[in-house]
Amino acid sequence: MGKVTGFLEFKRDTQPYRPVAERVRDFKQVLLPFPADALRKQGARCMDCGIPFCHQGCPLGNLIPDWNDLVYRDRWKEASERLHATNNFPELTGTLCPAPCEGSCVLGINDDPVTIKAIELAIVDRAWEEGWIKPEPPVVKTGKAVAVVGSGPAGLAAAQQLARAGHAVTVFERDDRPGGLLRYGIPEFKMEKRVLDRRIRQMAAEGVTFVTGAHVGVTVEVAQLRADFDALVLTGGATAPRDLPIPGREHAGIHFAMEYLTLQNRRCQGEAISDERFITARGKRVVIMGGGDTGADCLGTAHRQGARSVHQLEILPRPPEERAPDNPWPQWPNTYRVSSAHAEGGERVYSVSTRRFLGDAQGRVSALEAVEVELVRENGRMAFTEKPGAELTLPCELVLLAMGFVGPERPGMLEALGVRLTERGTVWRDEQWMTSVPGVFTAGDMQRGQSLIVWAIAEGRSAARGVDGYLMGRSDLPAPLA
Repeated sequence: MGKVTGFLEFKRDTQPYRPVAERVRDFKQVLLPFPADALRKQGARCMDCGIPFCHQGCPLGNLIPDWNDLVYRDRWKEASERLHATNNFPELTGTLCPAPCEGSCVLGINDDPVTIKAIELAIVDRAWEEGWIKPEPPVVKTGKAVAVVGSGPAGLAAAQQLARAGHAVTVFERDDRPGGLLRYGIPEFKMEKRVLDRRIRQMAAEGVTFVTGAHVGVTVEVAQLRADFDALVLTGGATAPRDLPIPGREHAGIHFAMEYLTLQNRRCQGEAISDERFITARGKRVVIMGGGDTGADCLGTAHRQGARSVHQLEILPRPPEERAPDNPWPQWPNTYRVSSAHAEGGERVYSVSTRRFLGDAQGRVSALEAVEVELVRENGRMAFTEKPGAELTLPCELVLLAMGFVGPERPGMLEALGVRLTERGTVWRDEQWMTSVPGVFTAGDMQRGQSLIVWAIAEGRSAARGVDGYLMGRSDLPAPLA
């Protein structure tokens, strides 16, 4: 694939970004277009490796060497067809996915891997510009009706696949607009919502009905859905946030990350939000609890709001610059990464555990007390131990809890349906993606737990096959996951 000697001739190039000094002044997308000629060289680096381990790294089973080769040969329309053969929304993965495919690229054994993610994004962007992406309504209707609860990536993927198979699909979303965390959790500077909206329009043209402001189990009766639809697909995500129940948690100015990000996203989309309701970092010392992607999203948002300072705390040690001996290829490389938000400023603090929050006379958070920790093995298990005399105090007026999610919200829909849960608190499913309740299926973070967007799309596609087989007795829909 690509040019036979391309991996020897060309070095890895990465996605260009807007200059930091410019981009922190607005919420526009930070990515810049990748020049086509430069991308052709990146496609040329794809080796004829015999066994493309990038397929293993990608839950969708994307045909990566195929479209790398087609880009190298300047056959962009064919590249788009190969890309969409396995992925409903490559603009989402090309923008938001951490690219596990690159971590398992064969070239990455002793060189920098192929720039797969950037090529993927360039293909789909060009496909939209050229008008190659069009609605694909079904030729034949099945007469079956399916309700999809939740409009995140898993729900959207399942809905699109089922609609194209001829089923009447209705997507129920509790927010005022479809998209789930794609809409209100992902900052505008990472993905402008016009990217999401054009896919929503495509799906509507394919026959998918979107019902917003519909909180199933609260404002929409579960029994009514069961009566009106032949099958249900639960894709409500893992939206119960992990809290930090330590002394001082009750102080004002301590918020979950999604509270913070949602309000800014709503403002970016033109919604009028009063200053009393809005959470802002302007002029404040900000501390972010959690070193993951959500924490980085909070970091970038705080920069744009005009924070006085930002510290991002992580209890784990700083990852190494290169793969550790116990983290060999083709495993996901647990190495130190600098996101676009991290490149904009702020301080990352590793190996610290927060003991308590301090407040002022008005009951607002004013500082936090923490201590350095080290990860040690005790009785065959890893545990954190405090370092004596390594206490620290960080002044702060805003604390954002970005420590992930513990699972799906149980009150309401899940309790009303009576679905079986796993030991982890996620929704149990069988090999056909059906829950313990016949005719009710699940996919995405609701059954998997907090994970990546690429896994959500793959699970949505796989669950769609399960639903189609249940309704029709057989299915020709692809399923990347068992």
